[in-house]
Amino acid sequence: MEFTDVIRNRVSVRDYDPNKPVPKDVIERILEAGRIAPSATNRQPWRFLVITSEEMLKKVKESYSADWFQRAPAVLAVAGRREDAWTRSYDGYNSLETDLTIAMDHMILAAENEGVGTCWIGAFNPSVLFPALPLKEAETVFALTPLGYPPQGYQKRHRGRKSLEEIAVFL
Repeated sequence: MEFTDVIRNRVSVRDYDPNKPVPKDVIERILEAGRIAPSATNRQPWRFLVITSEEMLKKVKESYSADWFQRAPAVLAVAGRREDAWTRSYDGYNSLETDLTIAMDHMILAAENEGVGTCWIGAFNPSVLFPALPLKEAETVFALTPLGYPPQGYQKRHRGRKSLEEIAVFL
């Protein structure tokens, strides 16, 4: 797919066919897009946790109660530790969230290119999610996305976007 089509077609998918798993080679191509994402000073402070087993999916899905999320055949969690990310010396800004956002966005766009639906989720319950995952010491999950194929007949919902004139300033 042409790159501009990928970014124009990508929307949050809020329904999944639970009987149509995403093949491992497709997931690996999605993960590769995150692996090669840029990060501050190339620290690559991330880990990508791919949840596909029924046991782990059940635990992870307890952290976010939306019905459509419960039907996803896989969930991707992006995690990292602040100590592994770059910190700006002038003011202490730590790049972890920025780096993980870039990696997640690369993977979400790669998923769109593969025909796999995603939905960026930050509204999970950390007190349920974190104990369910094999996180390293001081590691946190920044975001989740289900990975799956929309059911037959699913209609993508494109939301309105602000015009370029409203958001761009040429100086």
